[in-house]
Amino acid sequence: MTADIDSVASCNARKYLRLQGADNVGPVCARKLVDHFGTIDAVFAASLAEIERVDGLGRLRARSVIAARSNDNVDRALARAADSGARIICPQDDEYPKLLNHIPDPPVCLYVRGRLLPEDGLALAIVGSRRCTRYGIEQSERFGAALARAGFTIVSGMARGADGAAHRGAISAGGRTVAVLGCGLGHLYPAEHAELAEQIVQCGALVSELPVDTPPERKNFLPRNRIIVGMSLGVIVTECAKRSGALASARVAGEYNREVFAVPGQISNPLAHGSNALIRDGQAKLIMGIEDVLDELGDAGRILASENLDADSCDGSATATPAKLDDAERAIINVVRDEDTPLERICDESALTPAVVAATLTKLQMKGLIVQRPGNLFARRRKP
Repeated sequence: MTADIDSVASCNARKYLRLQGADNVGPVCARKLVDHFGTIDAVFAASLAEIERVDGLGRLRARSVIAARSNDNVDRALARAADSGARIICPQDDEYPKLLNHIPDPPVCLYVRGRLLPEDGLALAIVGSRRCTRYGIEQSERFGAALARAGFTIVSGMARGADGAAHRGAISAGGRTVAVLGCGLGHLYPAEHAELAEQIVQCGALVSELPVDTPPERKNFLPRNRIIVGMSLGVIVTECAKRSGALASARVAGEYNREVFAVPGQISNPLAHGSNALIRDGQAKLIMGIEDVLDELGDAGRILASENLDADSCDGSATATPAKLDDAERAIINVVRDEDTPLERICDESALTPAVVAATLTKLQMKGLIVQRPGNLFARRRKP
């Protein structure tokens, strides 16, 4: 059934859609523009000279932004989204995943089928090889189901192999799952996942930053991975070879200050060499069951374990241990006191970059250790 075109996008989303359509203006430049001018309205109200002065823009991109104000392709994009049953959301919309706002290159717009809910902020990504073994399939489905039962939304790419198994695990457990596609929502890739896609829409969402009619092309899958990682508190690599998109996701997770986990595989299996190397090189934490994941996620994991985790959900005897904090989390906890602490002070005294501070504050809020007050103020959560 075709959606009413007026319900496809908010007023702000339509403006962001114009910006997304500007030639040579990608997510990084769009983020710079909005950060510089403060609002999307201010971006489109700025003069050519003012836009040129934004770091990294230049005259060519500035002219593209000016031209985007009257871009009639937006109406066609809205009509196609309506035809495909999708909605378009932007960073100012409540439905836009909050964690994505803390990466350096968030999608300018997202096309969505299904619903994104506030509880999807407590999400973990599960990725692996398209050609993984039966073991890889089993582990992806096992962790997807167990973590969904524990209250996490499972994020993956709906690809063959590990991705599809992770989604199916979450669905079988009655949990939520989000699939981020490397094509427009007007295409289904791979075709054999048609039934799975409809199941995901019913208990989560299909998401893409690409226009509806964008076909599946190799060049779009690596950029897609940053959204999978950006929506998640951490990434679990279940099984992958030495050269794999899953390894790229693990690398991005490290850059975004997200947790990286890996399931150990048989050392003689070439399809596990990549995931085993992540563990060997200290780039991922070895996990054998859900308790290992909950342990690393600290207080949030401990609370979820006590409230939601059945003893037999993974391997029979899971109990999470007290919270563990990484270096960035400890640095911020040491700055934030019981009184409200301004964001600028946290950046200055923690000696962390603003991007790392933003991502880490989100993790600490998810772990129940920090609360945000109005006016970009933060305080430690008081113990009951």
